[in-house]
Amino acid sequence: MNETEFNTAVDATLLAIEDAVEALELDIDIETAGGILTLTCPNGSKVIINRQGPTQEIWVAARSGGFHCGRAGESWICNTTKETLPVLLSRVLREQTGEAITLAL
Repeated sequence: MNETEFNTAVDATLLAIEDAVEALELDIDIETAGGILTLTCPNGSKVIINRQGPTQEIWVAARSGGFHCGRAGESWICNTTKETLPVLLSRVLREQTGEAITLAL
């Protein structure tokens, strides 16, 4: 995928994450700046999602670690856990909020 296609895919994914988190109706603050999406949980912990153009990945930083997700077809897949991005984000948000969270992107 070329750089334009990558950026378009990431922009759409970040927007879908924002929409999915807002739909949860939980007290998770959402901030977007410079291609970085920060989700702040009620306890003050953060999940940070950002693009990595050189590797064409989406990186997720959470309490449980850092995760790199590469594009596989229409999905973003974590290189280490093999989870899809929605499953990964659901898990780390569940770990950090204590709420039963399932994100649908």
